[in-house]
Amino acid sequence: MTGDISLLIVDDHPVVRDGLRGMFASAPGFTVLGEASDGVEAVERAAALDPDVILMDLRMPGGGGVDAIRELTRRAARAKVLVLTTYDTDSDTLPAIEAGATGYLLKDAPRDELFTAVRAAAEGRTVLSPAVASRLVSAVRSPRAPANEPLSAREREVLTLVARGTSNREIARELFISEATVKTHLTHLYAKLGVNDRAAAVATAYQRGILS
Repeated sequence: MTGDISLLIVDDHPVVRDGLRGMFASAPGFTVLGEASDGVEAVERAAALDPDVILMDLRMPGGGGVDAIRELTRRAARAKVLVLTTYDTDSDTLPAIEAGATGYLLKDAPRDELFTAVRAAAEGRTVLSPAVASRLVSAVRSPRAPANEPLSAREREVLTLVARGTSNREIARELFISEATVKTHLTHLYAKLGVNDRAAAVATAYQRGILS
């Protein structure tokens, strides 16, 4: 994508918001459009500001992050939501991903990792910190999926690249296939895994041992 990546920062702690704003303001390629202190305000600000990426905390008085993500998904908001929180428990990670978050990062992530994650999220790529991916191994359950239906060799290749945060265009280039074919493979592997998006596919693949 061209131009700065625009951000909305959502956190109930002013010090955290100030720190994140200062961090992104000092880095090239980012513009902070605004802040919100809870999930309800986040939905309102997202509608008004139309950011590329929303950095979303989860547990906030006055409106939690998961409810906000769910509402943004319901409204088909353009913004990608990158969860940035201190919580990596099963009860936090899975609901956020299922609600529609593009990625999930912990607040102790290094500065450069956060920048990279925001860039990836802006492009619609799945971003899961290693710690969160490990939690999802035990958290994800997929009763809708057919039992032990295997992925094809090509579907495994596509899934492995997705887990690395590779875009559809990059996958097509690396595997010498069209983007349309990549999307077809994704549709098939989603069906086999019983999921609806890239983040859930990666989490389920870790849980089943398809990815390690």
